[in-house]
Amino acid sequence: MFMQFQKDKIIILLTVLIDVIGLGIIIPVLPYYVESFGVSSFVVTLLFSSFALFSFVSGPFLGALSDKIGRRPVLIISIISTAIGWFVFASANAVWVLFLGRIIDGMAAGNFPIAQSYLVDIAKSDKERTTNLGMIGAVFGIGFIVGPAIGVILSAISPALPFWFVGVLAMLNAIGAYFFLSETHNNREAMQKRIPINPLTPLINAVRDEKLRGRYLSWFLFGVAFAGMQSIFALFTKSVFGFSAVATGYLFTGMGVVLVINQTFALKKIWLKYFKEVDLEIWFFVVMSLGFVFADLKILPLFAIGIFLTTLGQSTLRVVMSSGIAGAAGQMRRGEVMGVMASIMSASMIVGPLLAGALFEKNVQLPFLMNIILLIVAFLIMKKCCGIGRVAENVEVQTVA
Repeated sequence: MFMQFQKDKIIILLTVLIDVIGLGIIIPVLPYYVESFGVSSFVVTLLFSSFALFSFVSGPFLGALSDKIGRRPVLIISIISTAIGWFVFASANAVWVLFLGRIIDGMAAGNFPIAQSYLVDIAKSDKERTTNLGMIGAVFGIGFIVGPAIGVILSAISPALPFWFVGVLAMLNAIGAYFFLSETHNNREAMQKRIPINPLTPLINAVRDEKLRGRYLSWFLFGVAFAGMQSIFALFTKSVFGFSAVATGYLFTGMGVVLVINQTFALKKIWLKYFKEVDLEIWFFVVMSLGFVFADLKILPLFAIGIFLTTLGQSTLRVVMSSGIAGAAGQMRRGEVMGVMASIMSASMIVGPLLAGALFEKNVQLPFLMNIILLIVAFLIMKKCCGIGRVAENVEVQTVA
């Protein structure tokens, strides 16, 4: 039993790691990879948004499907689709093929909320749930260390090679999941649910959930700010500081180190030990806002400090906000609710790059100013709804069929 548990957890974390390696590769490398296609910086941000648009729809549907038929089959299919998306992107010879690759990967983006649901399923307590989600955060950090390094090394050999590499990793991961991953979701009541024909039904349910509505809105604003920064990050460092792809990759590696230290040590030993989760949610909005203030000053040492604060803030917020909402869902709707959170984040990844890209072409400092304003609003919303605390496990929400 213990050995199977460890195998399952390793496969789930590998799934997340491969996703994040792909993200860590594409953020710093994409502007240089698409140079041969002669596209503008706005098209670069559209590539990010195209992925997010399709994951916006697929996340809640795949999550609800995993509640119905189990986590394992849905996860395996989505991992295979991710591999196909990377293969298409790597073989692109036209701009529309680039978009097709990102769209396929976006349609498979349900593997992340399903992986989250899987780790929440096996948790025996609230603390273990937060710790398990923190492990995903640590894997995010490792991916941001490994991803840019892989991107820099392999892109020097061939611009498309990093994307072929991630596709092969995803396919190997799918094979491992098929042979070694067990099923954790066996709730008979949940499996008797009718799968919604309308993929937007879980989002409608989320809007009707009065107790979590404020948290969902804050989650969205947080996502818009962070996705906006991600999409113009390489463009900003290139135009303001003259960074190469290698230098940008090194900076991303530093961000990954911060993520790993925060998730493996600081989260459990400091933040969760001395502070309530709701306080962490509020005050790390402040930390992120200060980070954007420093980054916007166009002074390299202050920019580095700002990126450190921003990374620290977003990595903590992702865990504590996800844990709170997952605790409210209960096992019957957990896949659906985690899918809704992923969908909200995907929506923010549509809006964030579009806004940041349009503002960047007017003034390189405007995207960071936008992010500061968004986080202030998110802070005020969290302050208003912070009395919610951790919602009880038996919360009932109005749903639609």
